[in-house]
Amino acid sequence: MTPPAIALRPTTLADVALLAALHAEGPDEPWSTDAFARLLVLPGTVGRIAVVTTAQRNEPAGFVLARSAGGEAEILTINVARARRRQGIGLALMRAVVAADLHDATRLVLEVAAGNAPAQALYRAIGFAPVGRRIGYYGRADGSREDALIMAVALGAECANDSRIAQSTITCPKG
Repeated sequence: MTPPAIALRPTTLADVALLAALHAEGPDEPWSTDAFARLLVLPGTVGRIAVVTTAQRNEPAGFVLARSAGGEAEILTINVARARRRQGIGLALMRAVVAADLHDATRLVLEVAAGNAPAQALYRAIGFAPVGRRIGYYGRADGSREDALIMAVALGAECANDSRIAQSTITCPKG
């Protein structure tokens, strides 16, 4: 199967309904359009939407939101549409956020569900390593809770000195 053509564009306030719809496809408690609107206007917030181009149309296929503050950046959420998973869209989104202007952050962190092995494999492959755990962090639509694994990767000069990243598909941002 040929990988889809993926275009990335910045998120805007006009995207809140799309972000909420894509987020609702994931296992987490869905976020509202108001929640996305509040995040998008915060200083240091960076977002990208992946759009798959087919012969018939341009299909929004996923998004990532990150926020930087105090020398650290965090991926707030990343989601790929169910029908588009395992097609390189998550990797494209991760590359985009690492390459974004994260305001001199030296480290990028994220939480990933302890049971989400495919996402953990992607993050490890691009240089993220486990640094902690949050017990019962994720609320699920069915009311259950799931632990989060906290993972981090160096950015800037620290990134360039990390051999895991040098062997991965992520390019260190200029810093």
